[in-house]
Amino acid sequence: MSRGIEVRLERWPIRGRFTISRGAKTEAEVAVVSIRDGAHQGRGECVPYARYGETVAGVAAAIRGLAGAVAGGLDRQALQSALPAGAARNAIDCALWDLEAKQSGKRVWQIAGLDPPRPVETAYTISLDAPEAMAEAARSARYPLLKLKLGAPGDAARLEAVRAARPDATLIVDANEGWRAENLAEHLRACAALGVVLVEQPLPAGDDAALAIARPLPVFADESAHDRASLSKLVGKYDGINIKLDKAGGLTEALALADAAERAGLALMVGCMVSTSLGIAPALLLALRARCVDLDGPLLLQRDRPEGLRYEGARIFPPGPELWG
Repeated sequence: MSRGIEVRLERWPIRGRFTISRGAKTEAEVAVVSIRDGAHQGRGECVPYARYGETVAGVAAAIRGLAGAVAGGLDRQALQSALPAGAARNAIDCALWDLEAKQSGKRVWQIAGLDPPRPVETAYTISLDAPEAMAEAARSARYPLLKLKLGAPGDAARLEAVRAARPDATLIVDANEGWRAENLAEHLRACAALGVVLVEQPLPAGDDAALAIARPLPVFADESAHDRASLSKLVGKYDGINIKLDKAGGLTEALALADAAERAGLALMVGCMVSTSLGIAPALLLALRARCVDLDGPLLLQRDRPEGLRYEGARIFPPGPELWG
């Protein structure tokens, strides 16, 4: 039976403002793909990201451009060469996984030959702000693992304020490319002194060579790590990578990327954009392999999908089939 594909653009208000070193936003703009075969529907969600040259309109056009191929039976493997890694491919790839699960009556983890997912603990993100505001946000956030957005002048004061407010918390830092080679060592020492357990993407992608130094704590690549093609430039400079399905271009590549990264001696982190539970559910299949899980996207929204993931504090429970997979 011929398949049809649809894409719907949605806006989901964020609770307050989500601020990183590159700017702030008050809503998550997502694209939702539905692929139907008449009796079944598979869904996938992506978040187009301007940092990678993506726009909502451009991603929607790329998805619609594959309508004929999808109708003709495009599968996940053919999709990998039909579109480059990125948000558009992610939404289609995840929809194809979901469709196969619905058609077969199996869960995606079974189809992929993975261990069954279990509840995992996620980090909770504290947006970049003044030291006092970040300290108050950290104090109010009843989560054991906090991810601090840094990458602007005054980061040392921000870090000290948060640590004073939450001496009990495990801290990770995400500079979102906001530091520079000349202050890298100073920032890393400050993080290590205050018990930060890892730093994410301290330098702009392309300046990775400056990371080939003795590091007092692990440094993970985010903006520098997309798919398997990016790995060769990271070994020796980073200790791990943050896998995001929107960067990798879907679960298919993300699983292959995880295997390749581990063979290269890189630890894994699994992360997300600010999205609904539909965008998070596929990433949970990587969570059991990750040293750090950062899948708090729905927690940052004013509301989630009615069939969304169950969060109990920092614990995320695997999705039901009505959501995905």
